Amino acid sequence: MHSTLGRTLAEPPVEPDRQEARRWAVEELSKPVYRDAEPDWLTGLWRQFTEWLRSLGSGDPAIDGGVAVPAIGVTIIVLIAGAILLARPRLNARRRRPDRNDVDADPSISPAEYRRLAAAAAARADWRTAVVEQFRAIVRAAEERTIIDPLPGRTADEVAGQLAGAFGSHAAELRRAAGIFDGVRYGNADAASGDHAGMVELDQLLETARPDYGRTAADHLELPR
Repeated sequence: MHSTLGRTLAEPPVEPDRQEARRWAVEELSKPVYRDAEPDWLTGLWRQFTEWLRSLGSGDPAIDGGVAVPAIGVTIIVLIAGAILLARPRLNARRRRPDRNDVDADPSISPAEYRRLAAAAAARADWRTAVVEQFRAIVRAAEERTIIDPLPGRTADEVAGQLAGAFGSHAAELRRAAGIFDGVRYGNADAASGDHAGMVELDQLLETARPDYGRTAADHLELPR
């Protein structure tokens, strides 16, 4: 029994026949990771290759008898390796943050909750967090009042421009608040208690202000198109 087991372990893996190799390739290349990552030009190539693999079982002697199993195996390895190389950059790009300084205000969080987070950060003198959360409170308040629509990926400058179209007399304060947010959130800028206090005051002013879409922004901020 031991000698039989030793011979079994020492033997090389059985090379798949044509049908088995074809099935492996079709199953592997049908995985979502390859379909989702493939560029447009690869789509046609991938479909042509899978159709060719399926044709190997068609019973046509010109096809079935003319393709060696080792050649199929090499083709499978090359194609899978190429698909992985093409998929990796696109998948990594999905994991990276967008190349935009977005506000990232969560629509499921209320303005009151963002204000509470900002106040809690201010209480421990964490002014950087305080100004970020307070600016998000301004954004969420405007969204809840339907002054601006919820829009993923919107930048602080875009928020300032859009709100300036409704609150033209506060355009300068909005632009300053957006600059503070960007400097703190995406740069190395520090924040102070005065920065937070200014955002709180702006938040309160906007809460009680009536939007006027007919007025031109005080400092002619360009609105996003």
